[in-house]
Amino acid sequence: MLLTASPSGLEQLWFALIGVLWLGYFFLEGFDFGVGILMPFVSRDDTDRRVAINTIGPVWDGNEVWLLTAGGATFAAFPLWYATVFSGFYLALFLILAALIFRGMAFELRHRREDEAWARWWDRAIFWGSALPALLWGVAFADFVHGVPIGPHATWTGNFFDLLKPYALLGGLATLSLFTLHGATYLGLKTDGEVRERARSLASRLAPLALLVVFAFLAWTYQSSRTMHHAGLVPPLLPILGLGALASVAWLTRERLEGWSFIGTAFAIVAFFATLLLNLYPNVLVSSVSPADTLSITASASHPYTLEVMSWVALIFTPLVLAYQTWTYWIFRRRVRRPGTPAAEPASPAG
Repeated sequence: MLLTASPSGLEQLWFALIGVLWLGYFFLEGFDFGVGILMPFVSRDDTDRRVAINTIGPVWDGNEVWLLTAGGATFAAFPLWYATVFSGFYLALFLILAALIFRGMAFELRHRREDEAWARWWDRAIFWGSALPALLWGVAFADFVHGVPIGPHATWTGNFFDLLKPYALLGGLATLSLFTLHGATYLGLKTDGEVRERARSLASRLAPLALLVVFAFLAWTYQSSRTMHHAGLVPPLLPILGLGALASVAWLTRERLEGWSFIGTAFAIVAFFATLLLNLYPNVLVSSVSPADTLSITASASHPYTLEVMSWVALIFTPLVLAYQTWTYWIFRRRVRRPGTPAAEPASPAG
């Protein structure tokens, strides 16, 4: 059993703040992933592909800052959690990192040559660099909740394939479907012309599939929380509201309420990951070997003084970062269209 420091209350605060960082990342990077996945399906030529890429061109790198901040905050606030995850999830995290690197390179390099083969190669990098993290992030968070093979003193006792259990794979499919749908609603909100119509058509067809997969995963989550040694703080209303928002997306899209359909997928993603994090509480990583080896928030946290300093830094700089990113989205709020077509109205919740 791990020795624990005296709790100060800051441990719970930083677990909540790190949770907010992950929710922000998945909400923002989720539509980036979805656009990358859907780019081959909403495009008929290179101009269409450029339109799709340009919807996220000004913001994708800013969205990834949320991942860096979440990782850095986890390292500082919960070093034992960070070390154990990077020990056991090393290969999975390496695959995510490699995918994100090639995806970022593709955004910067695909237009550097007027060569069709060159552009196609980088388009594949955008697709796989979006699809792989969209799948693996769901696998990872499902494993956090369902349990991984860690023994005494946070020692990893398993291998990569221990992460690929049916529950975790279903979690990966849930996030893959959610992010893909999120990208479709975002493209419907941010583009015009044929790309917009194709995105709306895809959103209508993807919504029922995403609803089915997410419902199956959340039902399994609730069933396992009853039979396992922890139950977390899962309010039943939260996933129900998330599923309700997801169920409304197809209708909202058909009614051309594209802004509201985007809000629906965003809320579904936030509710999905908030349900997992609340189900995980008061732990940060569940052991499938023994309940005594589960990493709790208190046992994994840094010294209270470290958390206090981090809290002051977050209080000062977080509003500045949020203001800057909000300003960026406001500046690039207009729809993206093919060259030569009339200017469209700014994107709004009414579509």
